[in-house]
Amino acid sequence: MANLGVIGAGSWGIALSVVLADNGHTVKVWSLIEEEVRMLSEKHEHVDKLPGVIIPDTVSFTTDFNEAIHDRDMVVLAVPSPFIRSTAKQMAEFVAKDQLIVVVSKGIEEDTLMILSDIVEQEIPQANVAVLSGPSHAEEVGRRLPTTVVAGAKTKAIAEKIQEYFMNQVFRVYSSSDILGIELGGSLKNVIALAAGMADGLGFGDNTKAALITRGIKEISELAVKMGARSETLSGLTGIGDLIVTCASQHSRNRKAGMLIGQGYTMQEAMDEVKMVVEGVYSAKAAYRLSEKYDVDMPIVKEVNDILFGGQSAKQGVVDLMARDRKSENTESEW
Repeated sequence: MANLGVIGAGSWGIALSVVLADNGHTVKVWSLIEEEVRMLSEKHEHVDKLPGVIIPDTVSFTTDFNEAIHDRDMVVLAVPSPFIRSTAKQMAEFVAKDQLIVVVSKGIEEDTLMILSDIVEQEIPQANVAVLSGPSHAEEVGRRLPTTVVAGAKTKAIAEKIQEYFMNQVFRVYSSSDILGIELGGSLKNVIALAAGMADGLGFGDNTKAALITRGIKEISELAVKMGARSETLSGLTGIGDLIVTCASQHSRNRKAGMLIGQGYTMQEAMDEVKMVVEGVYSAKAAYRLSEKYDVDMPIVKEVNDILFGGQSAKQGVVDLMARDRKSENTESEW
């Protein structure tokens, strides 16, 4: 069995540490917050972010990067996307040559428009960097409900190593070489989920949700393919799969924040109410800038930005989407 590290003691980092411990591995989880480490060490439960999930005794906790990284067979990077670069900078001196780092956060850096694995490679060039993503709420993974995800890596051997560490009877891991597609699907779906939540907050129904999911994956796919991703990735677990679960689930913080905005909350009020990082808010500007850079029409992403940052009401955003000029659903179709 392996010695593994997890950087980030939020709900996702803790849920994955439970998966890894269930597979017989020894896990060291890092947190910046001493009080959090003390609570986790004493209770073996994250009472705030993952209540009811008892963490196995083979998981221990630290505020020391060296303890969580040095001589670990794999390090899972699970901090929220806005903190990926700063955390990677601090990790770099402890990471050995060719050490495996698996990024499990989802987002796009607003200033550089970089995906998270590229940021980690830039800050820790000596590492082997891979990703793990898919429709996987921490609340359900922690309760050991059947879940499927995708490991994205540059080589088949690395992907298979990630599968070896994570896979069990309730946590199935597929492999893929399309890291770009995996990351774009995982980050951009959060922006669409905000829109789906707004629709819920406005009191709209299943028809509206279906429209947002369907047109949302079209927007995401067109951008991703133009950037060099594979279309089949966006029709798989890390594309449409992740989008469905994030738009529909009661566990989705993006949907919840959107719902509050639909009910009249400001963006900041909604984020304060959710009490966790709402990744879609941080990815929305980057998504819109990417649409402009690659000349891809993304009307849902544009309306979400106007609502979050332009002072527009969610209700007006829906009116704007519905009143756009007539067009064909598939531009390649011929009469």
